[in-house]
Amino acid sequence: MSRPYVLLSAAVSLDGCLDDVGPERLLLSGPEDFDRVDAERAASDAILVGAGTLRADRPRLLVNSPERRARRVEEGRSAYPLKVAVSGSGDLDPADPFWTTGDERLLCTTDKGAELARPRLGGAADVVALGPAVDWAALLDDLGARGVRRLMVEGGARVHTQLLQLGFADELRLAVAPLVVGEPDAPRLFGPGAYPGGPRGRMRVLDTERLGDVIVTRYAPTVPGTLGVATAADRHWLRIACDLAVRCPPSETAFSVGAVIVAADGTELARGHSREAGDPVVHAEEAALGKLAAGDPRLAGATVYSSLEPCAHRASRPKPCARLIVDAGVRRVVTAWREPDTFVPGADGIGVLADAGVAVAEVPELAEAAVRPNRHLVPAGTGQD
Repeated sequence: MSRPYVLLSAAVSLDGCLDDVGPERLLLSGPEDFDRVDAERAASDAILVGAGTLRADRPRLLVNSPERRARRVEEGRSAYPLKVAVSGSGDLDPADPFWTTGDERLLCTTDKGAELARPRLGGAADVVALGPAVDWAALLDDLGARGVRRLMVEGGARVHTQLLQLGFADELRLAVAPLVVGEPDAPRLFGPGAYPGGPRGRMRVLDTERLGDVIVTRYAPTVPGTLGVATAADRHWLRIACDLAVRCPPSETAFSVGAVIVAADGTELARGHSREAGDPVVHAEEAALGKLAAGDPRLAGATVYSSLEPCAHRASRPKPCARLIVDAGVRRVVTAWREPDTFVPGADGIGVLADAGVAVAEVPELAEAAVRPNRHLVPAGTGQD
């Protein structure tokens, strides 16, 4: 089961503060940005906050727009996303509006925290015990098993810091207000520590927009990779491609491959897998591209995620997948596993793509997941770190 796409959402001052030290909450956003946040909530399957934010701000974390709630219901979802709180102690106020509003609520806590919270919260929330400490990997696995595909994280600083440091953040949306707090004790978005890529690891800027006097920028954190730069979001979509490969009908003469095409704004455009829909020779990338109209303008900014390096040679179709990708106008590909010599010695789909100006990134940490449904076709040890 794939973990959810993790979006960190925050508003800060020009000097990176979440608030000042005064008794009243510092207002950093305006009406336009509040509406953006409401839209992001409506697009999410779950919204998460830490216990500190819960106690300090007492947020309800609801979708305010009736139209957006109605649209969710029309799509077969609940009116409000699942609300998730994270607490080490489990010591939370059951009268807090977080627990008395919305549709579904979840508390993720430690074993000891669960013992305290279950009788205190009663039926107001499902309580998940994560072990002696808050285990973020276990938490994300639990949410994935519940069908959460998109998780919006609204704070606080400790939660944002941990998720980014652990490499679990797929995207950061940062609203910057045109003011300077200047107080040395004011809370800041990220705390000290080691982050992926180190102090010189630059995030990839996805886009930026002005909302009133607030500037909102989308960033993709980078993760270790080879060739081009891969991001945490790349890892999310590539994991889904590897999951799709497991769905392929088994074959002794062809690899099982999954592919996903994702637009520049992070929305999924199409997906496919080898031998899909009863076609014994269709490849994953070919199946996914075939679900989009030729010349779709979104393809120019899209990324193709393929569990296996796109093929450079094939006998079953006039064009290999690497050429189909180039001809479709796609300019970026991310893959987990280079094609072995099992069927085509010296295959070099990456070379075909690179020669055509397509940026390619490889994420070796997911090679084992890509190899797994093909274990019968490759030597033992392939894909292992």
